[in-house]
Amino acid sequence: MNLQQYFPVLLFMVVATCIGFALLGAGRLLGPHRPYEEKLSQYECGFEAFGDSRMKFDVRYYLVAILFIMFDLEIAFLFPWAMANGTVGMVGFWTVLVFLAILTVGFIYEWKKGALDWE
Repeated sequence: MNLQQYFPVLLFMVVATCIGFALLGAGRLLGPHRPYEEKLSQYECGFEAFGDSRMKFDVRYYLVAILFIMFDLEIAFLFPWAMANGTVGMVGFWTVLVFLAILTVGFIYEWKKGALDWE
């Protein structure tokens, strides 16, 4: 294996790193820098920070995030099928219907368990 084959990759990484640092430095030097108390204050979910940072956090926020990721991935898996719909035939069609049925059953289960309620 010849190491000269990897020289363009190394050159690309060096140039990209130099451009990145140059842009960061230019932004720091040329950009406005007007700090004030409110701008430098800690920001935590739109309200002033209070209490211990290890306080209990409502699990519903995590649950909604997990549900969003799950159903977002569902759409990500449907895009390749939609693009190849004409070539996968009836086997691909029924496979996707089974996939959607399983996800629908999971969605109904979450709904019945109250995972989507904010009360």
